Amino acid sequence: MNVGRKQTWIDGGRVSGRVTTRSIIVSLVLVVITLAAGLFSMTIGSYSLDFATVLDALFNPAADPDARQVVFEWRLPRVLFAVLCGAALALSGGIFQSLTRNPLGSPDIIGFGVGAQFGVTLTLLVFGLNTYLFKAAGALVGGMLTALLVYVLAAKRTSSSFRLIIVGIGVSAGLGSLSSWILISVSVEQAMMVATWGAGSLASLGFDQLLPAAVVFVIVVAASMPLARTLPVLEMGDDAAMELGMRPGRTRLTAMILGVALMALVTAAAGPISFIALAAPQISQRLTRSNTPMGLAPVMLTGAALVVVSDAVAQLLAVPVGVVTVSVGGLYLAWLLATQYRSRA
Repeated sequence: MNVGRKQTWIDGGRVSGRVTTRSIIVSLVLVVITLAAGLFSMTIGSYSLDFATVLDALFNPAADPDARQVVFEWRLPRVLFAVLCGAALALSGGIFQSLTRNPLGSPDIIGFGVGAQFGVTLTLLVFGLNTYLFKAAGALVGGMLTALLVYVLAAKRTSSSFRLIIVGIGVSAGLGSLSSWILISVSVEQAMMVATWGAGSLASLGFDQLLPAAVVFVIVVAASMPLARTLPVLEMGDDAAMELGMRPGRTRLTAMILGVALMALVTAAAGPISFIALAAPQISQRLTRSNTPMGLAPVMLTGAALVVVSDAVAQLLAVPVGVVTVSVGGLYLAWLLATQYRSRA
């Protein structure tokens, strides 16, 4: 799939293979962008700090105690959460876009993200449970049930990505209406709590939420690593996949579960951060000139860079990061739809 491109052999014991030189360069650039944006983000706030003070607080144990407290307890967890959320959303988007073989086939569009959001809304308002564990369970169950509903409604002899997307949009609209009905049925305080969470924000998140989320993220990413090899094969069709010894049905089910789990992980912690799952895989694919949106490291690094940069902009504008990603993502979606229409015309 990468014939004629410069490649580098990476031998990591159990994990090894060829990686294009361009992918390595793109990944390094994305790491630099993420680090620079993260450092800039840590200078923003009511307690203003410059770059030198932030770096001193990070690496010098004898630095100003107030600066170290601000950096380590308040701002560093937020940056790390931005990296985790961006990587998880991007990988989730890459999985579903590869499954549907369509750049519009992200969990944002298909409705799985709205399903996870609906699950958390029920957990918060109906069951009165407000811990990360319960919200994560609600997001996972909501996302999985929505995925099952969409696949059942879209099933018609053969799988069609276009039909899947259209059905997903309809299910998403229905769940959005149900969420609105629930919000107007509860107290103003409860509605405001859910509305604030629903805007998608990384504020007030600390290491207490980061550590369990990071553990789950590492486990899901480790389980997703084989998909970087199997999903591109599945994109060529079920017949080709079966000839190579794959089981398409099992692979799709595994990919769907892992993709929803990554979406639920982010939704439970930070609320819905829209359009990263849609945009990051496509941006990564264009940057690396790959034939698939499932380039594992570049995809996750693209998502991390997008969320860290978006969160820095959000802090400058004093708005939740979800507002920034929706604004930029809406423009990207319009461009993507126009491109898709021109290619079909």
